[in-house]
Amino acid sequence: MKLYDFNRAPNPRRVRIFLAEKGLEVELVPVNLFRMEQLTPEFRQINPSCTVPVLETDDGEHISESLAICRYIEAVQPEPRLFGADALGEARTLMWNGIVEHEGMTAVAEMLRNLSPGFRDHVFPGPVPYPQIPALVERGAGRTAQFLDRMEARLADSSWLAGDDFTFADIALLVTVDFAKWVEIDGREGRPALAAWHEKISARPSAGA
Repeated sequence: MKLYDFNRAPNPRRVRIFLAEKGLEVELVPVNLFRMEQLTPEFRQINPSCTVPVLETDDGEHISESLAICRYIEAVQPEPRLFGADALGEARTLMWNGIVEHEGMTAVAEMLRNLSPGFRDHVFPGPVPYPQIPALVERGAGRTAQFLDRMEARLADSSWLAGDDFTFADIALLVTVDFAKWVEIDGREGRPALAAWHEKISARPSAGA
């Protein structure tokens, strides 16, 4: 297998952490987003959406989207189980991952993509140029704070995000909290439960993947 990757981007990091938790090593193929290599004709043949990560299977199939890639890896190598031990555990994992993606990751991305000069003409992934809207930075900050407060409330009552076991949802949250630092938001500040959880998960060897 090969993973088309950019080591500074949050979504490929989710997959790298997942692979590390599984004890799997795959070939990493760098795609430099800063140099717009994701927009080249060669890469668009691999993923027309022009995003990373992309997993190339041993059969030559290309799978994009972090969740889809990790579900595939879980099916190929079920242990250790990172999508829950049973049907309810899987549902909880997918639910909390969806909350992290739709309420957290998108809010931080809204800030970054409408703030950073590097996204001036490409506020959304892909080949079509869309201009920045600076007013959305403030909205993204509000959404991010609201999301982090929700995570604080959840982790005050739960050892891990989806329950008693470490899951893919925790990986998604770690990446999102660290991603928020790109826009100078420290989600741990004033949130003791989230801070304790972050310290615990950051101590796992996979967190450095």
